[in-house]
Amino acid sequence: HVQLVESGGGSVRAGGSLKLSCAVSGFTYSSYCMGWFRQAPGKEREGVAAIASDGMTSYADSVKGRFTISRDNAKNTLYLQMNSLKPEDTAMYYCAADEDGTYCRYDLDLGYRGQGTQVTVS
Repeated sequence: HVQLVESGGGSVRAGGSLKLSCAVSGFTYSSYCMGWFRQAPGKEREGVAAIASDGMTSYADSVKGRFTISRDNAKNTLYLQMNSLKPEDTAMYYCAADEDGTYCRYDLDLGYRGQGTQVTVS
């Protein structure tokens, strides 16, 4: 079955960096659209970034230039490098996947998701 397991979250000061990872199993990872979204308490879910099966990326305006999404198909792992972190980036971050690897945007509601990893910026 499909499994997405996030790691790498933590607490960091404003201006710092974190790198999130998402280990995936149970599907043909290389052909899937992969993404990250986040949700802060009391706020709506927000798409952050996505990467298509061909490597094309898209980002929310709020993170563009600071966050970088990447994928390692050999390791079945998705990454999110987060630099210049701000307090407003504080949220639970979720890895997500969808079997349509070509129609892939950060603001899509992808079908599968992990349990999340907490990021706190103070």
